[in-house]
Amino acid sequence: MPRQVFDYDPPERFVAGTTGPPGGRTFFLQARAGTALTSVALEKAQVSALAERVEELLDEVVRRSGGAAPVPAVMPADARDDAPLDTPIEEEFRVGTMTLAWDGDREVVVIECFEVGDGDEEAELEGLADDADPRSLLRVSLPGARARAFSVRALAVVAAGRPPCPFCGDPLDPSGHVCPRANGYRR
Repeated sequence: MPRQVFDYDPPERFVAGTTGPPGGRTFFLQARAGTALTSVALEKAQVSALAERVEELLDEVVRRSGGAAPVPAVMPADARDDAPLDTPIEEEFRVGTMTLAWDGDREVVVIECFEVGDGDEEAELEGLADDADPRSLLRVSLPGARARAFSVRALAVVAAGRPPCPFCGDPLDPSGHVCPRANGYRR
């Protein structure tokens, strides 16, 4: 399949969301602008890491600018987006690597999500120019307030899964689980 570049600068909406029941959820990043809708699948840990890094990046921008950058310290109430993912949810690709940057000239956060490649392809990609990269790409540019809203929602989506066991911290299934701290007995 030829390389596809999905560029949203800025999107009308950029969110993390899931489909499926807790314990069997599939995680997505979804960008929309007009009639264009792009959904990419990724792992729960990737959503969590991206949201945490976006928060850290925004905090650093605020710190370095002495509060002069157009980045709110907390998410503005009017930026909240609790709506479900837009349908139809059609996976364009599965995310492998992601990059995150602050574009100081435009004062936006730039998130790039690259299609997963096999190990050999990853090694071959080092040192290639961006336009020579054969992997599909989702690129999103977000102003500070929208980036804060994205990270708040993404962290809430990650936390909305199965509750942790109070003894070992592993996720609890509705029927319980075999807890290693209970010597193999079901809790």
